[in-house]
Amino acid sequence: MVSTSPTKQEVANSDGKWIEEDTSRRAKWWYSTFHSVTAMIGAGVLSLPYAMAYLGWGPGTLVLAISWCMTLNTMWQMIQLHECVPGTRFDRYIDLGRHAFGPKLGPWIVLPQQLIVQVGCDIVYMVTGGKCLKKFMEMACTNCTQLKQSYWILIFGGIHFFLSQLPNFNSVAGVSLAAAVMSLSYSTIAWVGCLARGQIDNVSYAYKKTSSADYMFRVFNALGQISFAFAGHAVALEIQATIPSTPERPSKEPMWKGALGAYFINAICYFPVALIGYWAFGQDVDDNVLMNLKKPAWLIASANLMVVIHVIGSYQVYAMPVFALLERMMVKKMNFSPGIALRLIARSSYVAFTLFVGVTFPFFGDLLGFFGGFGFAPTSYFSCIFVGVFIMLASTIGGFRNIIADASTYSFYT
Repeated sequence: MVSTSPTKQEVANSDGKWIEEDTSRRAKWWYSTFHSVTAMIGAGVLSLPYAMAYLGWGPGTLVLAISWCMTLNTMWQMIQLHECVPGTRFDRYIDLGRHAFGPKLGPWIVLPQQLIVQVGCDIVYMVTGGKCLKKFMEMACTNCTQLKQSYWILIFGGIHFFLSQLPNFNSVAGVSLAAAVMSLSYSTIAWVGCLARGQIDNVSYAYKKTSSADYMFRVFNALGQISFAFAGHAVALEIQATIPSTPERPSKEPMWKGALGAYFINAICYFPVALIGYWAFGQDVDDNVLMNLKKPAWLIASANLMVVIHVIGSYQVYAMPVFALLERMMVKKMNFSPGIALRLIARSSYVAFTLFVGVTFPFFGDLLGFFGGFGFAPTSYFSCIFVGVFIMLASTIGGFRNIIADASTYSFYT
């Protein structure tokens, strides 16, 4: 059971964060629902029909269903591991890594993987937010001067220089709640819009025509896109850390209740978008299905704006653990004093880095595949290690190859 008065050694195991009176531990079970929804249901849902176009009806549906079940099991395991040692809460992946692999080896195994997930997600969200903001403005103001896509990504990134100064998860609860509502809304608009539009003329469900080698890499990339869609596990411990815990009511109970709610919302978003989007457009579907929809213009414009609001929240959910890590490192290694100056320098530098990479490599589908495999497969699918390793290797190779291929014909900063 969880002790409410841990020893000094137990506190040290989790870097002194196990303090029940801490204001960061006052979250309710529904906080974990919308934080998990915000972390999990992101831009990846809009690429699911595109992944189906390379996998086909049977394999695509099977991979979606298996992924839903496997990643739910992984979420359950993460929730149990949060307090697997009586009296100690592993608030972060690195805490659990130190416990599992030792104080020296643990951080080297766990930390790079988690950073790949969190930083990669934020880069993708920079691209997604900028593209959808551009689409929204083009549809909302047809007579306005059209700006380059790079400018819209910069505008989107500028928002986060301000939001990144919010101190912790609970301080972004309102943003996260709005983001969760938006994710459900734009997912519904996406599949209802596809259903209302109906099938395009001469719709084809045949596999895309390309060379055998290119098709293989695109299939690998599609697996990575699905992996990216089932994200959120990399911040599960941090989300659970905001929930109070007592011997009578350990945090795993409300966290699991919230996770089930998040996965229910996940299912009613993912499966209709993937299946109906593919049904409507077949092999001609875009890597962002909203881009295929044109009418009614006001509704599609609204959906794009909802995506923007959602990825604003998602960016912050994934960035918060990175902010904490950067600030801790700068205090310990560089003798910075905690305070506003530290927060401003560390967080602004991180936002600037993700913004630069997003502007330079705005390949939405390829980035989903690359980071989905390299980052999310090991953390979201480790309940079946063989599947996780295969997806990690295949989709990382596929996504990286596609980034190189697409970059060779792309005019940068346009």
